[in-house]
Amino acid sequence: MDLDSAGQRLDLFIASKLPDCSRNEAQRLIEGGHVHPLNPSRPLKSSMPVKLGQRFAVAIPEPAPTHLKAQAIPLDVVFEDDAILVVNKPVGMVVHPGAGNPEGTLVNAVLAHCPDIDGVGGQRRPGLVHRLDKDTSGLIVIAKNGKAFKGLTRQIVRREMRREYVGIVRGELKGSGTIEAPLGRDPQDRKKMAVRNEEGKEAVTHFKVLQTGEKASLAHFKLETGRTHQIRVHSEFIAHPILGDHTYHGESPLAARQMLHAFRLTITHPTLRVKKTFTAAPPRDFEDCLKSLDIRVPDWKKLVWKDQV
Repeated sequence: MDLDSAGQRLDLFIASKLPDCSRNEAQRLIEGGHVHPLNPSRPLKSSMPVKLGQRFAVAIPEPAPTHLKAQAIPLDVVFEDDAILVVNKPVGMVVHPGAGNPEGTLVNAVLAHCPDIDGVGGQRRPGLVHRLDKDTSGLIVIAKNGKAFKGLTRQIVRREMRREYVGIVRGELKGSGTIEAPLGRDPQDRKKMAVRNEEGKEAVTHFKVLQTGEKASLAHFKLETGRTHQIRVHSEFIAHPILGDHTYHGESPLAARQMLHAFRLTITHPTLRVKKTFTAAPPRDFEDCLKSLDIRVPDWKKLVWKDQV
């Protein structure tokens, strides 16, 4: 081990030394008993600091099957190469299997589209580096191999992946701003998130209002962090919930579902090392909702976020 690694967490140290190994994968190797100190002293933990002169042997286990079903569900593929897959997720599609949704998810569809993704980044959510809620439509990037997974995950951790959304919020919202409110699980309902000033994790959302109507407004959002339900909770926090969001007090006869769409994604390609930007217009029901509110539908491709907030 070199001097620069002294004091580094063990999981980060292992991930930095093994090609195509993410921090999560390193933690699983440590917890699974596959990392062995060559000068044993105590049981290993992912959080333990590495000392100068320490050496480790790592035994990479064979990938375990995911036991997830591959299903030939049509995908709206925006971009694909050997490293990544960018998909425009439709409204109503759950991203990965879980309680109540064992199949019919984006992951099931991706496993049929590119079977080699099985096990990339984990057994339960292969290829996933970020997620979208069931009723949020839009762009999601999926890693097709370990190197891509590690590179994309690093961009999220370092806040280098740019994720932009458009949403219809209830009421007359004007201007622009930044919402900084820590988020955590709602103590009254564990399925929901809430602003938790003491126990919450940092959450930052930038917004700009594009058009304002009498009953609702069209807003452009840019994520700095990516907490669960972040835009939805932050919108409720400023008293302008996402229109149609029954979970966070946005219910309205004007919208059958939450009107939120991930419309632009900018990444550094994990193998080509070049910036790539992808754009997908919102689905028809989103635009129909705008028209019913007498809000002009923008030219989505020309909608650009200028960095001054």
